[in-house]
Amino acid sequence: MWIKIAGILLRNRVAFIAGVLIITIFMGFQIPKVEMSYEYSNLLPATDSAYLDYLDFHEKFGQEGNVMVFAIQDKDFYQLDKLNDWISMCDSLKALNGVVALVDITHSFNLHKDTLNKKFDIQPIFPSHIKDQQELDSLVNIIENLPFYDGTLFNKSKDIYGMMVSVSADVMNSPARVGLVKDVVAITEHFTEKYNLQMHYSGLPYIRVVNAESIKGEMYMFIILSLLITTFILYLFFRSFRIISFCLLIVLICVSWTVGVMAMLGIKITLLTAMLPPLLIVICIPNMVFMINKFHAEFDRHGNKIKALQRMIQKIGNASFLSNLTTAAGFATFIVTSSQILVEFGITASIGITFVYLVCLVMIPCGFSFMPEPDSKQIKHLHNKFITGTLDRVIRLILNHRNAVYITATTVVVLGAIGISLMKSTGYMVDDLKETDPIRQDLSFFEENFDGLMPLEVTVDFGKPKQVLNLNNLQKLDKLSEELAQDEDISKPISLIEVIKFANQAFYNGKPVYYRLPTNMTKNFILKYASQSTGAIGGQANSFVDSTLQRVRLSFRVKDIGTKKMQEKENKLYEIVEKHFPNDRYTVKVTGSSIIFFKGTQYLVFNLFTSLALAILLIAVFMAWMFKSKRMVLVALIPNIIPQIITAAIMGYFGIPIKASTILVFSIAFGISVDGTIHYLAKYRQELQGTNWSIRSSAVLALQETGQSMIYNAIILFFGFGIFALSNFGGTVALGILVSITLLAAMLSNLILLPSLLLTLDKHTTNKTFQDPKIFDEEEPKKE
Repeated sequence: MWIKIAGILLRNRVAFIAGVLIITIFMGFQIPKVEMSYEYSNLLPATDSAYLDYLDFHEKFGQEGNVMVFAIQDKDFYQLDKLNDWISMCDSLKALNGVVALVDITHSFNLHKDTLNKKFDIQPIFPSHIKDQQELDSLVNIIENLPFYDGTLFNKSKDIYGMMVSVSADVMNSPARVGLVKDVVAITEHFTEKYNLQMHYSGLPYIRVVNAESIKGEMYMFIILSLLITTFILYLFFRSFRIISFCLLIVLICVSWTVGVMAMLGIKITLLTAMLPPLLIVICIPNMVFMINKFHAEFDRHGNKIKALQRMIQKIGNASFLSNLTTAAGFATFIVTSSQILVEFGITASIGITFVYLVCLVMIPCGFSFMPEPDSKQIKHLHNKFITGTLDRVIRLILNHRNAVYITATTVVVLGAIGISLMKSTGYMVDDLKETDPIRQDLSFFEENFDGLMPLEVTVDFGKPKQVLNLNNLQKLDKLSEELAQDEDISKPISLIEVIKFANQAFYNGKPVYYRLPTNMTKNFILKYASQSTGAIGGQANSFVDSTLQRVRLSFRVKDIGTKKMQEKENKLYEIVEKHFPNDRYTVKVTGSSIIFFKGTQYLVFNLFTSLALAILLIAVFMAWMFKSKRMVLVALIPNIIPQIITAAIMGYFGIPIKASTILVFSIAFGISVDGTIHYLAKYRQELQGTNWSIRSSAVLALQETGQSMIYNAIILFFGFGIFALSNFGGTVALGILVSITLLAAMLSNLILLPSLLLTLDKHTTNKTFQDPKIFDEEEPKKE
């Protein structure tokens, strides 16, 4: 079959090259349509109960995560000119397109009892301009005697003053979000630079936009770095700028096709899909190295360029197909995770690897057929003394010291098992950011001074309408709120209870001691006053209770404490809730972005383990299909599983936690590392027929033939994935370093352990079915 394919490609080389270029031009027009993703992808399936509770909460009470928060720490904050400038800054922020509302101490309100009309008047505390310091001091005295705002808009004990900026969901889901965040930062920086202060920025909308822009910048950086590194390595191998230029052209074609497909499928650029262009560059180069090495080796034998290209396709076409199939399968297993971000990554990566295989298969033989014959300098790498000397030492090792190989492998597995037992699982909202990242530092600032930012919502359904305002129920809600707020990781609540306490304080002429729930005697008066009021108090109350007064919401903020601790926290929350609101009488749900994040992370980790198991199973099936020998499948898998054990052990010994970004390492590395196994075993099978079934000679000859390409590819992959260590995202750094280590270990395993196992197991693995599998017909025709 591959002889026919070679003939078709070489006879119609102009048509094939033209076809590739036409598709590339078409894909080039699609690339500008690719969009950045500025939202956190839902990690839970649409049918998950926690996700359904979250959707139900949004339907009843609206979005709870579209708020940016800013704060400064300043012991001299209450100075006349400074505060007037602060007011002007806030007014400028409110005027921005996309800002729905802004709340800070200078844009807050107070309630005044109107006994004549029996209602509360809602009045701003601060004017648009403060006349003198005396007026300012009196206003400060008012705001600091309103417990409703303490711990939310300011931290009096630490001289910290903040603001909450609510932004439009429509703007945050459009490209205008970047401009909005830049305008916000520019306006606030004008104030902070004037007074030599530091503004701390946080909130989910801000974090999403800044992270997305960082991802975009890193994508371009990694593309450039991967091209530079592969160019340098290719030059070291082949010493030909013509070959390097042609290889880079192929790489750019593969990347443009993949990004074009992303645009056509509507897949946005996320932290994962942003890695695809440099990832494809790294994966594409080994494909080309295997093919070019084979072409040069054949040309070195007989000096006929076209014959060398034909035999290149004939001898490694099938092995190349199967190695790319297993790599694509490793990525495709992410599709079964039910996580949108991973499904999109799996689809795009598997399509991209398919493109890599097809473009290399077409362009290398067709392109090289138009190039001059390789000169001695270009094929000099075939006789590299260091590589050939290394392979000679490996051959002596597997022939004479296999016991040492097995003892070493066993020791590695035992130490690996110990390391694996030390592995821990966790996940933080910003754990992919470095400790020095401003986002992480600012989040820590808010957690330390305002008890966290991640929304945590508790809803209580009383089962009947108009039960929320029952004083007994209000007192139960207050006790629940107070007990939950005692937790060091949870903030004070914002709820209907706090609004009613605020109204009670106003009813008693603003005395702070009356910031509490009303008594049974005064409750009706206060609620009547509140019902007659319009404006902020009505809006505040309506955002915390449904229209039937049956279901109420308690809004907390929680620190980014990690998925493990969050699981314990959720269990404790339900225990406390059950004490105040037994589930046989009330329906209580705990939801919010914090719950969705930690449950989504747990679900993702479980699914990634499933996808890894599926990847191993699929690749085992492919090998069984290829070699028709159960024992050969085992022999092929062992050298590729041991590197996974080494990587897992490194994670355990060095305290690298199991999380979504680190589990990706195993599926990606396994799918790539098995390529070397396939190429080696394919050549081993060919050599069996040429050596009259001599297993020893076949194993050695196959190693001499494929060993050089395996070493070249390991070097390329090691440094190619190593560039991700320069990322600002810890998960990307871990992925780059761990995949590099895994692939280096896989090269050593395939070079040493794989042939050792073949020689030891001898005819137990190399049976007649292995000699003549259906699809592996790569031997040269007998007439040649």
